[in-house]
Amino acid sequence: MRKGLWIEELPLAVTVCDRAGKALEMNRRSAETFAKDGGRRLLGTNLLDCHPGPARRKMKALLRSGSVNVYTIEKKGKKKLIWQGPWYRRGKLAGLVELSIMLPAKVPHFIRKP
Repeated sequence: MRKGLWIEELPLAVTVCDRAGKALEMNRRSAETFAKDGGRRLLGTNLLDCHPGPARRKMKALLRSGSVNVYTIEKKGKKKLIWQGPWYRRGKLAGLVELSIMLPAKVPHFIRKP
């Protein structure tokens, strides 16, 4: 990723792959999150290889369909929102983006009136 872009220092992990699952971009937080797996050395590798069976199948389905997968996880007492969804090039599905966002223990929820 080119230095100086706003996304590089964004306080959430951004990981991008192509339709085959090859890692194309990682911001700083993504590289830190996946440091034990190689960090930025994952660029150019297939992210499908990093996922166990059920997660690999889910990722393959997302790469085929261009649908969105959203869920929360908790690791070491820290809660995260994971958003996985498509990105496009010239109107055609080009791969997946994963956003991993740290959440506070309690997240306010507001219902806005039209």
